[in-house]
Parts: sequence; structure tokens; C-alpha cells
Amino acid sequence: MDALMCPVQCQPGTAGEALTPKFGLSPTFGGLKKLGVGIQLYLSALVFLKGVPLCESTPAESVFMFSFSSSFRVNLQRVRLCPPFLWGAIALAAPCIAAPLAPVQQATQIRIDASTPYSVPGTAAYDESYGTAPSGSTLGLNSRYLTLNGQPWLPAMGEFHFSRYPRSQWEEEILKMKAAGVDIVATYVLWIHHEEIRGQFDWAGERDLRAFARLCARHHLYMVARIGPWDHAEARNGGLPDWVLKQGPTRVNDPAYLASVRIWYGQIARQLTGLLWKDGGPVIGIQLENEYSTRGPSAGAAHILMLKKLAVRSGLQVPLYFVTGWDNAVIPPRAVLPIYGGGYPDAPWDRSIRKLPPQDTYAFRFYSRVSPNARPTTRAGDPPSTVPYLTAEIGGGIEDTYHRRPVMHPGDIAAMFPIMLGSGINLYGTYMFQGGENPDGKITTLQESQQTGYPNDVPIKSYDFQAPLGEFGQERASFRKLKVFQDFLDDFGADLAPMIVHPPEVLPKDSRDLTTPRAAVRSRGDSGFIFFGNYVRNYAMPPRPATQFLIDLPGGTLAVPERPIDLPSGAYFIWPFNFRMGSVNLRYSTAQLFTRLTSRAQTTYYFEAIPGVPVEFAFNEANLRSICAPGAEQSRAGGVIYVNAIDPGLQSSIDLTAADGKAIRIVVLTAEQVEDAWKVRIDGSDHLLMTAQEFFADPDSSRPHIWLRSNGSSHFAFTIMPPVAKPLQANLPLTQTATSDAETSFAAEAPERHIELTCRQTKTASQAPPVHLGPEFNSVAQAPPAGELPSAARWSITIPPGSLAGLSNLFLKVQYQGDVARFYSGSRLLTDDFYNGRPWSIGLRRFLDASGGGSFDLSILPLRRDAPVYFELPAPLDFPPQGQIDALDKITLIPQYQLVLSAEDQ
Repeated sequence: MDALMCPVQCQPGTAGEALTPKFGLSPTFGGLKKLGVGIQLYLSALVFLKGVPLCESTPAESVFMFSFSSSFRVNLQRVRLCPPFLWGAIALAAPCIAAPLAPVQQATQIRIDASTPYSVPGTAAYDESYGTAPSGSTLGLNSRYLTLNGQPWLPAMGEFHFSRYPRSQWEEEILKMKAAGVDIVATYVLWIHHEEIRGQFDWAGERDLRAFARLCARHHLYMVARIGPWDHAEARNGGLPDWVLKQGPTRVNDPAYLASVRIWYGQIARQLTGLLWKDGGPVIGIQLENEYSTRGPSAGAAHILMLKKLAVRSGLQVPLYFVTGWDNAVIPPRAVLPIYGGGYPDAPWDRSIRKLPPQDTYAFRFYSRVSPNARPTTRAGDPPSTVPYLTAEIGGGIEDTYHRRPVMHPGDIAAMFPIMLGSGINLYGTYMFQGGENPDGKITTLQESQQTGYPNDVPIKSYDFQAPLGEFGQERASFRKLKVFQDFLDDFGADLAPMIVHPPEVLPKDSRDLTTPRAAVRSRGDSGFIFFGNYVRNYAMPPRPATQFLIDLPGGTLAVPERPIDLPSGAYFIWPFNFRMGSVNLRYSTAQLFTRLTSRAQTTYYFEAIPGVPVEFAFNEANLRSICAPGAEQSRAGGVIYVNAIDPGLQSSIDLTAADGKAIRIVVLTAEQVEDAWKVRIDGSDHLLMTAQEFFADPDSSRPHIWLRSNGSSHFAFTIMPPVAKPLQANLPLTQTATSDAETSFAAEAPERHIELTCRQTKTASQAPPVHLGPEFNSVAQAPPAGELPSAARWSITIPPGSLAGLSNLFLKVQYQGDVARFYSGSRLLTDDFYNGRPWSIGLRRFLDASGGGSFDLSILPLRRDAPVYFELPAPLDFPPQGQIDALDKITLIPQYQLVLSAEDQ
């Protein structure tokens, strides 16, 4: 049956109405086509006038042949022209071709062979146990992916170190992670945080592992405990207490070490009693050790197997036991699963104080799970085919070290997502997802330092990591960008997980090759997804003119898009092809699939328009009864209906009626709108809430709540799609600003707060001492020691009582220039910062006294011109004649307002 296409009125009409022809010509050939037309017209005129002879030329004379495929063809077969008349033809044709021929860019054709028949995954090379919960729910795996209740499962995992965050604020951050599509919370259990002094275990307050796991359970998030004993995590001794180091060898099967580990594991097991998957709890996995590559007697596989035996005997019995799979790791087969790192956007542990080459994490990994530079002939690096490709550490940011201070941008984080998915991963683990700060140590500071034998110095307190959720819970732009991909996994991960990876015909030489396009396909039969990355941090990738993906599938070759399009520098995306939307087949789209909402009336699919990329949808006509796309252009060729010239936004829609009568709607949103859109459940139905304000929700409470937070502005605005059936209640007066059948918009105003802080300088800086290099094994710039910095300038800051009244938080924004800044309450260091050119934002809620006020001190150590430190500053610092800089440019208070929404009581 022909689909009815109604471009404006959305009224039934004659099959094929408003269809324009599709020639399938690449824009690259547009100028040649016009040239051929001009010459053909000119020659016809010559013959008609019979006054101009065609040459009987010799082989040395010019021969022109033009041939164009598809429904338009110009063919001058071996027409021989005398040179004077040839140039006349070209001159007459010139007006037709001037624009297309200047300049000519080479087309980008990316061919990917995905024609191999689909192979069913085999049994995983892993001894599964403890995979069934009391409810009957099952967790398992095969050689390709994880399964949940027997169905493919591709979860997103985010790292959150509970002992580095105030317990009173855990729940908010867990809800933020859940709102962003995180399924599994991973957390290091850092031994030194809990038994810094031998025999004195501390599981209270922010160290309460049991309370943290119960919160994950309450909000239906799974949990992976990374129990060490050695964790790293930029912690002192990698997380081992000092006394453990003093008693003898570590990370081997030494009797004294194992005896201490047995006690440590037993303590963790008691904390998690009743909270493991087999007991109906959230803990589905345990990671043993970290980055372990030691070989030799009492080490290697024997040590990992011993750690697993100790964990199981202690009661830590879970379905999934992990060890990290990079750094030449030890992975005893069948006993543990390798969990890989996807890499980080920079390498602050690198000794260099210069811009680094392009990082591996922006390049697909087709022949190795640890490096994109392995080639098909590299047998040793081939990924194992007997266990799924799982990751724990794809950089959600980076912790600045003293000698290297890179600055993260949102795309630096988000651009890795399609690269890693396109490489075949079936567990996307972000490290860190939530930043934090080190708790106070009893006898030591708890951070990694060169003084403790480690290669880097990190801040004493701050573990912000420039993460999607910052040290003080700030929702950064990367948080929203990751949410877009994680919502995609939440709705469509089960489709993606079984799919097989296919590399392009032409591969980049290595991760430094910025010329060759980077793409991949994952497919199952004729359906799948295209993954494309044209973004590399700190490097400008070239635009890809006239790009077309040619995918060889079992059912034939698919061209995406039908006519080549330009892809800009910096673009990264996931495009579906032969994607089933109910009974409708979406042949392809050049917009990224985001999420879907289902109601009794219809299913709505939301897509993201990739900035700089024209949006086109192609549908198999045989699956459609009718199609309406107001304002868009529609055409048909070869049994395919094309919809393009779509203007993304809330009002964009393609309404489909499938052959079986089911209604489907497609809405194409801008990138900004998708990042502002959050899935919420109100009155038992799903909605999208769109807001520029910070967002999180608690859908699991008896009366679901939604929180919006606004930094600096007391104004709130949001839109709900589709409209809710019952009125919303709020802690602030709500005003309905617009409404339609598709959405309703609201606004609210909080009472504006103007809070005056008092800031006075109490000490000026003196000459900073030269920056020393650390021990010879690394020899990089060494951070100043803990405690008072004699050369630092100092300011006293007073926050008046009642400052938090009516606010969710109050941020101190410190704009300064210097080397190291520290923030104190009396003699207690609260947090600190290595200067990297960005304003330093401090959330005061956790530091203010019961009255909502407080007195603090800020110190700034001058930065010396000769400091051997790497910066990524927008402009060079203007050092004064004395060769050092310390300046408090501006300090302000930023109130964070809050709007709390809930549905009307039933």
C-alpha cells in the first residue's frame, strides 16, 4: 500500500501526492551535471543550425564523455569537437557551473562491511554463581553481553566515592546520577579511610558503607564495590594504610598481608550483610585489586585467586567478580572478569609539561580492548571473544596534578561515548561521575603525593576531578551531555548489546592520524547503528565534506544518507539504520536517537539534531499507511519515503500511521533541548520535563518530587511534554505561561536574596620559594607541603548568619591568579585548589555553622614565572616584574535557589 504523505494540512490525499523526484546525485557531481547540460545544449544548437561542423578528429584531439547515474543521465559518447568549438561550449556552460566548481572538495565515502551473517553469542568463559535473587530476578552474561532477567542489558555505571562526600548529601547525588541514566554506582572502599590506625575501624558518618548501599537499594540502583586492598584512586598508598606497608610485603600472598586482608574483607562483608544480590540487595559486583600486573612467586594469578577465595569465604558472594584489564593485568580465566579502562581525555600523570599528542580514547578499538593502535595482524592484542567488553574507567574528567593542570570541556568527555560504544563495550563505566574531597585523616593527609612514593601530587582535600557532578554537587555541562547517551542506553541498550562491531574499510594509521575519518558500525542482521567521531581534545579535526556511509549488509548495500552531506569538525554521534519503530522500519536518520515515551495513544521517539548536520529521515514505504510532517520536505524514490528540511524544536513532528494502524510520532529536538530534557514519571505516566535549571527527581517516594535548582537567578522556567493531567504543587507560586495539546510551560520566581560577604586581606604575599622537583623516579614539580604556607597571601572571609535561608546552597566564587589556593575554617583545611585559570567554586552549605553563617580564611600561594607546570590558559599570564603572581581578582557569593514540584495528592 502506498503511504499517504501530507506535507502541510495532514489530510489524506492521493498516494504519491507532493512527491518530488530523487536523483541520488552527490553534490560533488552537481557542477559536472550542469557542465554536461550546457555542452549538450550547445552541441544541439550547432547541429540544428547546420553551420558548424563536428570534427572528424584524430586520436590526439579531445574526447569528452559524461555519464551520470540514476534517473538523470547526460551521455555524450565519444563526441569529437574541434578545439574552437569545444571552448565555446565550455564558455556557454560556464554560468551554470561557476558556483559548484569553486572550490571542489573531495568527497568522504566511508565503506563498512557488515555483511557477515549474525553469530549468536556463546557461553561466557566465566564460572557463574550467586546470579539469582530471592525475587527470582537473574543476572548473568554470555560471551558478548550482560543479561538481566534473561534479556540483553547494556548498563551505564558511574563512580561515586561515598567516603569523599558528606553523608547528608549522598541521596541528592544518587538521585542526580539516576536522573542522568546511571544504572550502577561503583565505589572504591578505601582501606585507609576506614582503618588508618590498626584495629580502629571507622564506618560512621561519611564512611558508612552500609548506609550508602541502602540508599542505592532504595532508589533501585545497582552497586559495584571496588574493595582493593589496593585501589589507587589518587589516595595515599593507593588506599593501603601506612601500618600495612610497615608489616611486610603487600599485594602478594604473604601470610601477614593476607591475614590483614582477611580481616579487612570481613569488615566489608559485615557492612554489606543482606545487601548483596543473592539476598535481594543492590550489590551485584566486587572488584578485587586494581591495575595488578605483578608476576612471580606468590603473585600473579595465584594472588588474584587467593583474594577471590578470601572474599567468598568472608561472605562477599556476588554474581560478578572483576579485575582491571589494562596495564598488562593478571586475569585468571573463569574466576574473574576483566573490566577495562576506556582512557582519559588527558594524562596528568604524564611527566611532560607540554601539550600531549591526541589521546587514545578518541579512537575506536577494533582489535584490542586496551589500545586503538592494534592492527588486524596483531594477534597478541586481540580482544577475548569469550567474555563481554566491560569498562569501569572511561574518563568523566580528570584530577589535576600539581605539574599538569589540563582544563576539561564538555565535548572532551561526551565525545568518548560514541567511540567506546562503537568499539563494542557493553558496560559503560565513567570515572569519576561524582567528584568529592578527601575526609580528614587521623594521623596523615590522605592524598597521593610524591612524598609517599607515588609519581604525582594531587590536592590535599579536593577530588573534584572536573567530573559531571562536581565536588559540591555542581551539575556541569558534561553531566547533561552524558545524560543524552545514557538515556539512549536506557531505552535502546537491549537492542545494541547483542550487535557485532564492524570497522570501516580504511582505518586511521593510529590515534594520532587526524586525517582518516573515524567510524564504526554495530549491527545485527540488517539493522544497527553508525558511530562517528570527529572530535579530539585540543586538536582541530578536519570537516568531512560530502560524507556518505556505505554499509554492506546481508540484505545489500545501504547508503546513509541517500545524498552525501557535510559533517563539521567536532561532530560526534550515533545514527540508527533499519531500526524498528513498532512495525515501521526507519531506514536511517541523520539525527541521533535519544529516548521514547509510550502512551496508550502513541509512542513518541525523540531525536537530537547534531549541530551543523541537516536532518533527514528515510522510511520504508511498505510499512506505512500515512505520514505527516508539517513544514518539512517529503519525497519518494524506490519504495523509500524521505523527510528532510526539518527545523528542530518542540514543534517539529513527523506523525506516522503504521500499516497495522499504530500511531508513532517523531520529534526532533535541538542539542540544547535534548540536554535540557529529563524523563519524569508523574501520576503514573512518563513525561519529558525540559528546563535549563539543574534537575533531579525522586520517582520512588510515595509522592514523587522533582527538584529544580538555579544558580544566581531566582527565575525558574520549565516545560512538560505531554501535559500532566493534574495540577502540580510547588514550594513557590507557579504560573502557566503557555499550553497546547503537546506541552505546557510554567514559570516561578523565588524571593531574591542579596547576601553581602565581608572580605579583607590580612597578609600580603612574600617571595615564593623555587618549585622543587620530586624524587628521581619521576622528577616532576613537587607541590608545597601541607600546613601553613609562609609565602602565601591571606584573606579573612565572613558569611553573615541566615545566609542559607530559602536557599539550597550558597557558592563562594573565587576568581584568582596564583599557584595553590586553600580554604580554611580556623586551622582546619576544608578544601584546596591547584590554579588552572578557571574560577574556583566552593559550596558553603557543608561548611556553614548552625546559624547559616561562618568565618573562613583563604590563602593564595604566588605562582612563579619559572614554575615547571603545564597550563591550558586562554591567554598567557601577565607576570609583574618580580616574576610571580598572586591576585584575588574577585570574590562573590552565588545563591542557589530551589523549586520543588510534586503531583497533586491522589
